[in-house]
Order: sequence, then C-alpha cells, then structure tokens
Amino acid sequence: MTATTAQQEIPMIPAFVARIANYAADGPAYLRLAADGAMEWVAAQGDATPFSSMREATRHATRLPAKLRAFGVPRRD
Repeated sequence: MTATTAQQEIPMIPAFVARIANYAADGPAYLRLAADGAMEWVAAQGDATPFSSMREATRHATRLPAKLRAFGVPRRD
C-alpha cells in the first residue's frame, strides 16, 4: 500500500526582511543588500531589497545574527 500526499501550491508572496531596531524607533527597519553583499537597514520599504517570496525573506532573516531579531514581512503595495 502506498501513501500519496496532496501537494498544495503555495502562493509566491513578495516580501522583505525587517527588524524592530528598538522600542523608541518609529516602526520597523528593512534590509537593503548592496551588490557587494553589504547590509544596511533603511526606514522605507521602497528602499529595501525585495525577496521573491516569504520563504526566501524568512530564510535570509534566520541566517542573520540572533541579536537582530529579523523576520520576513509581506510586501505592501
């Protein structure tokens, strides 16, 4: 007897990597990656590096140092 698993298509939702800098900040900071791989945190989503999916953004966020407490957030258009 073989078991079959139903695979559902997961929608590709564009996303960003964000973090809450500190409690005094006005909202989250978003990650911008330079061509040479340098990271910079910016205040506007429009200046941040977009990722093709929440999965990719979250994967990148979890590879950052834990003290940054970064996470993936969906892009708001």
